[in-house]
Amino acid sequence: MPSKKIILRFSPETSDKPIIYHLVKDFDLVVNIIKAHINPDKEGTLVLELTGERYEEGINFLKEQKITVQRLAEQINYHKERCTSCGCCTDSCPTGALYLQRPSMQVNFDGDKCIVCQMCVKVCPMKAMEVCF
Repeated sequence: MPSKKIILRFSPETSDKPIIYHLVKDFDLVVNIIKAHINPDKEGTLVLELTGERYEEGINFLKEQKITVQRLAEQINYHKERCTSCGCCTDSCPTGALYLQRPSMQVNFDGDKCIVCQMCVKVCPMKAMEVCF
């Protein structure tokens, strides 16, 4: 069963609800939290990877809780032919999707780990990383 990556956006009124608990317990979903952030005003963003047969029911539950759900439709394309393996992107990648392969010291990209934070796009001097929709 394929997993789907989504972005959840919370208001201060919804940021303290046990939504992950309900997704797992009530809808039997496998949840992988990729990235989470709550600001001082209690507004939050959560990037999740969800897997399970009751995926749609879980998404409907989130919407009923007034949580904004957005599919992670963007992706990062790695243009290996432009890459000089300088490693700038590997230092900025929060998930390890970009890493140096040892002992060759070549940059590799694991798209399954990518959360499309776009940090690599900003730091790559060779423009080897590109956001695609």
